[in-house]
Amino acid sequence: MDLTGLIESGMDAVEASGLLMNVMWTMLGAFLVYFMQAGFAMCEAGFTRAKNTGNILMKNMMDFVLGSLFFFVFGFAIMHGTDFNGIIGVKGFFDPTSLADADGMFNGLPIGVFIIFHTVFCATAATIVSGSMAERTKFAAYLVYSAAISIFIYPVTGHWIWGGGWLSSMGFHDFAGSTAVHMVGGICALVGAKILGVRIGKYGKDGKPRAIPGHNLPIAALGVFILWFCWFGFNCGSTTAATTSLGDIAMTTNLAAAAATLMAMIVTWVRYGKPDVSMTFNGSLAGLVAITAGCDVVSNWAAIIIGAVAGILVVFSVEFFDKVAKIDDPVGAISVHGVCGATGTILTGVFASDVDFLTQVIGVASVMAYVLVLAFIIFTLIDKTIGLRVSEQEEREGLDAHEHGSSAYADFNFRL
Repeated sequence: MDLTGLIESGMDAVEASGLLMNVMWTMLGAFLVYFMQAGFAMCEAGFTRAKNTGNILMKNMMDFVLGSLFFFVFGFAIMHGTDFNGIIGVKGFFDPTSLADADGMFNGLPIGVFIIFHTVFCATAATIVSGSMAERTKFAAYLVYSAAISIFIYPVTGHWIWGGGWLSSMGFHDFAGSTAVHMVGGICALVGAKILGVRIGKYGKDGKPRAIPGHNLPIAALGVFILWFCWFGFNCGSTTAATTSLGDIAMTTNLAAAAATLMAMIVTWVRYGKPDVSMTFNGSLAGLVAITAGCDVVSNWAAIIIGAVAGILVVFSVEFFDKVAKIDDPVGAISVHGVCGATGTILTGVFASDVDFLTQVIGVASVMAYVLVLAFIIFTLIDKTIGLRVSEQEEREGLDAHEHGSSAYADFNFRL
C-alpha cells in the first residue's frame, strides 16, 4: 500500500510517511545483509585452495537457499511465534504470515518486511560454519547441517534473545547479533571442525601446524571490504526504523572495526616480524563482530576499546586453536565469530550503563551451552549416517572435481 492508500485507510499522513520510511530502511538493511553472502564467499574462497573454490561458492549459495526455505517453513515460527514459557515459539509453522495482525503488521512492520529481514540473518549464521569446515566436507553433509542450523539451533536461541524469550525478559542486550548470529555460528563451526578433523598435511609428524596458504588474497580482501560495507546494513538496519540513531550506530561500528584492524596489524607485526595480511583482515571482521551486540548503546570511545580488544584477541585465539587445541579452521571463523562474538557481548555489559554485566555473561553461557550440545548431536548424527568427510583421494585432488565435476579455474594447474 502506498502513501495515499495508507492515508485513505485512516492513518495520519505523518504516521504513514514514517511507516514507509521504516519499511524502506529495513528493506535496504536486509538487502545489504543478503550481500554479505558474497563477502563470505570471497573470503572463504580466497583463504582456501583453488581446487576447492567451486565447492566454497556452492556452499555459500546453498546456505541462503536452504536458510530461506527452512526459516520460512519452521524457523520463523520457532523464533518469533507465540511464546511457550520463554523457550520456543509454537505458532506460525508453514505460514509465518499468519502471525500478522488484521492490518498485516508484525512488530511495527508489514509481516513480509520483518520475515525477509530475519531470513537474511539466519542465513548469515549458517554460512559462518562453511569456512571452518572447508576443503574436506561432503557437500551432501553440508546441505544437511546447514538446514539443521536453520531449524534447530539459530531460531531457538534467537527466540530467547529477540523473540520475547527468557533472555529478553532478563534484559540481555544483543542489538544486532554478536551472540545471536555470530557466536552461534562460531560455536557450530568449532564443533563441526573438531568432529570433522584436520586437513591432510596440516600438521607435521612433530605435531606442529603447517601453513596452508589460500590461493587468492585479492579475492579474500574483496570479501572483507564487502563485509565491512554490508555490516552497516547489519547493525544500522537492526533498528528496523529510520531513526536519528543511525549515524551513532554507524560510527561505533566503523570505529570498532578500524581499531581492531589496527591492533591485529600491530600484534602480528610484533609477533611475526612483519604485518600479516590475512590476520589483519580477520582483525577487521573481529571488530565488526564484537561491536554488533552493543553498537546502539556504547560510546564511540567504548567502541574503539571493544574493537581493540577484539583485534588483539583474534590473533591469540587463532594461534590457540591452531597450535594448542589443534582444531583446523582454514579461515579463522571460530575465533572471529565465536570468541569475538562472545567477548563483544560481555563487554557491552561493561561499557553500557543500562546493560547488566552478569545478565550478559548468563546469556552468552546459556546460548553457548545449548549450541554446543545441539551442534554435537547434529554433526555426530550426520557423521554416523551419511558421513561428514570426503575420502583422502577426493581431498587431495580437490572437492570441485569430485563433488561438482568441474573446476572454478579452467586449465589451472593445481598443486596437490
